[in-house]
Amino acid sequence: MIKGYLDRIEDNQFAVILVEEIKKEFVIPVEDLPEGSKKNSYFEMSIENDKISLIKLDEQTTQTEQEKVDDLMTKLRSKSKGSKFKKN
Repeated sequence: MIKGYLDRIEDNQFAVILVEEIKKEFVIPVEDLPEGSKKNSYFEMSIENDKISLIKLDEQTTQTEQEKVDDLMTKLRSKSKGSKFKKN
């Protein structure tokens, strides 16, 4: 099993899944995504003959990665309070 990441959905029809481990992207019909999938979801997947043969939503990794993003955004927001430039 390898991990994939739902990068985007195009035309409300196609899901673009990035697989960093093998540096590939896969495009599948949205209806083939596991229930509960949304942008930024992570999956556990099996690939056979350059096609996704099994895809399962990885809720734990999705939640962990979202928490990292939230923490980073909080830190960035706290650093950017106010401008270094004075208004005239």
